[in-house]
Amino acid sequence: MFLHTHPYEPFLFEDASKLIVGTLPPPRFTTGDLKEGDVDFCYGSRDGQLWPILDRIFGLNLDFETTEKAIRQRMDFLKERKIGICDIVQSAERSKIDASDLGMENIVLRDMFTYIQQCPKVDTLLFTGGNSKNGPEYFFRKYLKEQGFILEPVSNEVPRVHKFVLPCTNLDISSKTPVKLKDNMERIIKTVSLIAPSGAANRAVGSLKLYKKMKDENPEFNTIDFRVLQYKEFF
Repeated sequence: MFLHTHPYEPFLFEDASKLIVGTLPPPRFTTGDLKEGDVDFCYGSRDGQLWPILDRIFGLNLDFETTEKAIRQRMDFLKERKIGICDIVQSAERSKIDASDLGMENIVLRDMFTYIQQCPKVDTLLFTGGNSKNGPEYFFRKYLKEQGFILEPVSNEVPRVHKFVLPCTNLDISSKTPVKLKDNMERIIKTVSLIAPSGAANRAVGSLKLYKKMKDENPEFNTIDFRVLQYKEFF
């Protein structure tokens, strides 16, 4: 069995208001055997679509190469837009070394409340995938249930939106010590289950009525275009 550990610590900072939440990058990011065009940072796979999507939405002119400059471009963008990253899976075992979420076994989840509490302004979690087995929403539901909480539906339209109430404490990001909030103060966190930014999700996109309608109206419209429209609303 291959022990697939997350190669990156959560990218958190005090002003973050949103967190991107996924699972694990491809195993080569754990072993360090990167391919040409990979960026050694969260969602840096040359096969992934998150950064190309954001590049299009915001006109970032990003470099897609294994350089420190490419990493810095992404960090600067995230801080400017007040977006952090905190994937929910810390580690998993695999009998087959690939990037499939379904192939993960003996999964260890991160303590998401601890990380969210370090960022007192976070009010939105952006899941890079839905509630299919071993997706980020699936794991977050499992995590919440273990903590005695649930996701409450806000909208069942794609992308689905939910909310939950965070325990009424924050953690100081420098000392990681609990800080009590004002009496009766609750943090209501919204979650958005975006279509996964991976080629594996293209079939799911193609089955959506809205996508089919847009494709009929413009035959050149594709699954990346659809994601750009969806992500633009929430980033």
